Amino acid sequence: MNPAAQQLASAEFLAVDVETNGRPGEGCELTEVGTVLVGGGELHERWESLVRVEQPLSRGIERLTGITQAMVDEAPPAEPVLREVAERLEGRVLVAHNASFDRRVLAQAFKRFGLDWADPPVLCTVALARRFAPLARQRKLALLADALGIEVDETHRALPDAVTCARIFCALFGRLCSGAATVAEAASLLGPRRRPKAKRAAKRRPPAERPDLSQLPDDPGVYIFRDERGRALYVGKSVALRSRARSHFCAPAEWTERAEIVDYRATNSELGALVLENRLIKRWRPPGNIRLKRTDGYVYLRCRLDIPYPVLEVDPEPASGRAVNIGPLRGRRAAGELADQLTSLFRLRHCGRTLRTREHPSIYGQMGRCVSPCLGDLDPNAYRRLLDEALSLFDGDGDGSQRLLDWVEGQMQAAAAARHYERAAVLERRRERLAALLERLGGILRATTGGAKLALARHPAKERFDLFWIGAGRVVEWGPLEAAGDLEGPVRAAASAPAGGPVDPEELDEIRIVSTWIAEHDPPTLELSPAPPAEQVRAWLAGAAST
Repeated sequence: MNPAAQQLASAEFLAVDVETNGRPGEGCELTEVGTVLVGGGELHERWESLVRVEQPLSRGIERLTGITQAMVDEAPPAEPVLREVAERLEGRVLVAHNASFDRRVLAQAFKRFGLDWADPPVLCTVALARRFAPLARQRKLALLADALGIEVDETHRALPDAVTCARIFCALFGRLCSGAATVAEAASLLGPRRRPKAKRAAKRRPPAERPDLSQLPDDPGVYIFRDERGRALYVGKSVALRSRARSHFCAPAEWTERAEIVDYRATNSELGALVLENRLIKRWRPPGNIRLKRTDGYVYLRCRLDIPYPVLEVDPEPASGRAVNIGPLRGRRAAGELADQLTSLFRLRHCGRTLRTREHPSIYGQMGRCVSPCLGDLDPNAYRRLLDEALSLFDGDGDGSQRLLDWVEGQMQAAAAARHYERAAVLERRRERLAALLERLGGILRATTGGAKLALARHPAKERFDLFWIGAGRVVEWGPLEAAGDLEGPVRAAASAPAGGPVDPEELDEIRIVSTWIAEHDPPTLELSPAPPAEQVRAWLAGAAST
C-alpha cells in the first residue's frame, strides 16, 4: 500500500537522523545513521550504524559529533548500511528534524552507490512545531525538545538525535491528527507555504534617463529621491552618498521608475545621517521606506511599569510609555542572565506579565527568591520598592555595573556580620558570576533615558565632527562642531531633560539609534549632570577633537 494513502493514526513512521562529514555538495558523505520506529504515538525498535567514509574527517567534525576517524575506519561500508535503511523505510513515513537535509543526504548517498531511492513521504518536526507549537520560538532540536518538556541527554549523534526527534513527533502527533486524516494530507499541511505571486519586476532605467547624481558628495548624509512633482519617494542614508544612491538603479525597486530628482543633506558623521534619515522618514512617510532596518545585535533590559507587579524582560526594542530601559546590551543570552540575576537578587517575579493567582508559592517563592505576589496578599507598593531599588542602580550617571557589584558586596558583608555565613558564601559566588557577566556585556550599564551627555561624532575620513546634546536618551540638539555657538543653552536643555518619564512610541527609533551607535563606536562623551560651565565644555571639545 502506498504510504501516502495510509490513515495517519494507523501509519508507521521512521524517525531518522544522519551525521555527515560536513563537506558541501558531492563531497558530503554519511558517517552515521540512526532510526527509531514510531507507531501508535510510541517509540519502538531503535537502530544505528556508523558508516565508512572515503575522505578523511576534519577535526571540527570530530569535535562536534565525537565521531573519530578511527571509528569510521572500522565501520561497515555505506552500501550495506543504506540497504538496511531502505528495508526499514519500506512502507513507512520518514520523519526527521529539518527533514530536507536528511532526505537530500540519503537520496544523494543512494544515487552514489546505484541504489533505488524509494522517495517515501516526509514529515518534518520543524514544520510540525511551527504549525502546532508556535510559542516555542527556538526550533533547534535540543531547544525545541526542552520547550516541550522533553529531556535531552546527548546531541550531535545519530541515534540520540533520532530519539529526540521521535519524541517531539509523538508530543505533537495528536495535534497533527486533528488537522489531517491521511499521511498525504499531513505532508501537504506541513509542506512549504505558497508564496505570493511576485510583483512585476521594475525596469532598469538607462543611465541617460536616471536622475542626475553627479552633485552628490562622497560624504555622510541623507539623499532623497523625488518624483516630478517634488514628492519624496525614498529617503536613504550613507557615509558615501554618491556611490550609495547609484546602487539603487542596479537592483531597481518600484519607486525608482518614478524618481526624477535627487537631492541631499550632508552631515559630518554617520550618526548624523542616521538621526536625520529617521526624522525625515517619520515626517514624510515616503512610499519606498517601509520601515527602518535593524542591523545591530543589541538588546535592552526593560521593565514596563503599566502593571501592578512589573517584571524584567529582554527585547531588541526599548519599551515605550511608562518604562525603564537599560542598555543597549550586546548579546541576548547574557542580557537574559543579567535579568535573571537581578530578579533573584531583589526577589522579583520570575513569571511573565500575566500574573496567575496561586494557592501556594512557586518554586522561586519557596526558595526565597520571589516575594510571591501571585498569592494575592502582597501590597503593590511593597513590591514596587524592591523594583525601584533594583532599577535605581542603573539610573542617572556613572556605571550601573559597579553599583550593582557594590550592592552585592554590601549584602555579603551584612550577611557575614549577622553570621549568616552560608548566605554570604552564596552572595560571594553570585558576585563573581556577575562580575564575569558584566565584563562580557561590556560598556556602562545605565538607563537609556537617564542622565545627559555631550557626544562628538567624527567624519569617517575627514577632520570634521557633529556635536550631539543628549538628554534623557533623546537628541536635544545637534549640528556641525564648527557651527557650535552658544553652548550654555543646549547644555542646560540636555541636563534638564526629564528623565524616567513616558517615552512616546515615535521617539523609540531615535533613542535606539543613538544609544546603539554610541555603544558600538564609543565616541568621546562628556557627562552633563550637573551642567558644566561653557569654558569647561569648550576645553573638552578642543581636546576631544584633537585626539
